[in-house]
This record gives sequence, C-alpha cells and structure tokens, in this order.
Amino acid sequence: MKKVFLLLGAAICFSLSSYGQAEKYLNLGVIGASLEFPVSSAITVGPAAYTNFDLDYMTLGAKGNYYFDDLIGLPSEWDFYAGANLGFGVALNNDYNSDLDLGLQVGGRWFWSDQWGVYLELGGGRLGGSAYGVGVTMKM
Repeated sequence: MKKVFLLLGAAICFSLSSYGQAEKYLNLGVIGASLEFPVSSAITVGPAAYTNFDLDYMTLGAKGNYYFDDLIGLPSEWDFYAGANLGFGVALNNDYNSDLDLGLQVGGRWFWSDQWGVYLELGGGRLGGSAYGVGVTMKM
C-alpha cells in the first residue's frame, strides 16, 4: 500500500513541475472533492475524497481522467472525460470493511464563465459508488 501512495505522490509532483502553465481544476461536490493537475493536454491526475449520503465510508485517494474534448470536437466551455480512481476506503460503520478501493468514472463539465462551471460525474468502486458526484468546478 505504501508503494501505491508513493507512486501516486510521484505522479502528482511530476505533473505539478512538468505542466505548471496548464490549467488545474478544483471540484467541490455534494459528497466529495478533488483536485486535477494536468499531465498532458488530455490527461489529469490528482487527489480525491468521496463519501456517500449515508456517511457509511470515506474513500481517500487519487484519480486520473482522460479528456475526449479534442477527439470529439467539443466547444471550449464543455468537457467530457472518463478515468479511474484508486484509494483507501475507510469504513465509518460496521457495514463495510476498510480496504483498497478501485473504481472507474465518467463525467462532464460545463463552464458558464472563464473560471466557474458545474460538473456531473458517475462511477463506482469496490465499495459501490465511490466516484459519483455533482458540484461546481473552479479553474485555478
């Protein structure tokens, strides 16, 4: 487990130093939050934290996304992405076990201004639904 977090930390540090000029995103949702740092023009990685409405567990980890915007010719105010997430699910009651949590997500964003937008993300992980959310996005 320590090696996984070490690799994720190295990936985040690499992305911060290599693409400092590219845009970063802060996503604040109803049941989660994440930061996205660009690794390339179409790939982001970053830390994430999610829970569910019942507050049965919390997943702390990282996620990576691939943006299909250029591939499908979306206008600049829209984003469409898919990716994977990896973290550690922490049980907050006895219904779940604390363990490694792997999942996939797909999502989209619409920016109503140069800095602010809304996002919808659907997905799931081992604990069921650890990567879904709706909220606001801020370009940093």
